[in-house]
Amino acid sequence: MSLPLLTRSLRGPQLSKTLRYSLTTTTRYQSTTTTTNNNTAKPAATTSTTSTAPKPTTTTSTSSTSTPKTTPTLKDLLDHPPSPANPTEDRIDWTRSFHGLSATPFPKECADILLAPTDPEEVEIKPDGILYLPEIKYRRILNKAFGPGGWGLVPRSESIVTPKMVTREYALVCNGRLVSVARGEQDYFSPDGIPTATEGCRSNALVRCCKDLGIASELWDPRWIRKFKAQYTREAFVEHVVNKRKTKIWVRKDDTVGYPWKETKF
Repeated sequence: MSLPLLTRSLRGPQLSKTLRYSLTTTTRYQSTTTTTNNNTAKPAATTSTTSTAPKPTTTTSTSSTSTPKTTPTLKDLLDHPPSPANPTEDRIDWTRSFHGLSATPFPKECADILLAPTDPEEVEIKPDGILYLPEIKYRRILNKAFGPGGWGLVPRSESIVTPKMVTREYALVCNGRLVSVARGEQDYFSPDGIPTATEGCRSNALVRCCKDLGIASELWDPRWIRKFKAQYTREAFVEHVVNKRKTKIWVRKDDTVGYPWKETKF
C-alpha cells in the first residue's frame, strides 16, 4: 500500500503511531545496511594487505641467495693469448704461439740425421738450372729424426687465392716445439687446379721450414751448387714437341730429355 493511501485510511492517533513505526523500521534498516557494507568492505582491506605482504619476503629471499661480487683478475680472462713461457699448458694454440722456440737443442742423434750431408744422387735440377730436393725426401728425413707422428705442419693463416697463385703460412712443430714458420706458395693455371695447388703450397712451406733445421742446406750454398752442376749436370738444346719452340735446358748427365722436349741441335 502506498503512503498517500495509508495516510487517507489512517486518522489521528493511528496515523501518528504508524508513522513512528515506519520511521523506526526505516532507520533500523539503514543502520543494518551500513553495518553490513562496513563488514563487507573489511575483507577487501585485508586482501589488499595480504597482497602487499609478500614484498618484504621476496626482498629477503633475493638478498639471501645473492652471491658476493668478485674483482676479475688477469687469470680470469678467457681471451688472453697463450703464454710461450708456460710449458705446462694443456692446450697450445699453434696458430699464434711460439712455444718451445729455441728452448733447447735437439738430441745429438736427431741432429746427426738432420745435418747429414746431402746425397748428390738424390738432388734434382729444374730445366732453368735450379737445384732442389723432392719434398718427399724432406719428410723421410723428418720421420727418421723424430719418428712418424713426432712432427707436424700447422697452418698459421688462411689460404690466400689470387688469380694465379695460392699462398698460406705454416709452422713446423717437432716434439711439441715450434721450429720454424714459413709461407708457402704455388702457381695454378685453372680453377680446377686449386686443390692441387693448395697441397703444393703446403709442401713448399715444409721445404722452407726445413732450412732452419739444416736439412739439405747445401742447396743454398753457391759454391756447392757450381761444383754439383759441373760434375753432375749438362745443358742440352731441345725442341718443344707441340709448338716447335727451341731452347736450352739443364738436365742431369745420367738422365735423358723427357716429354714435351726433344733433344736437337741448332
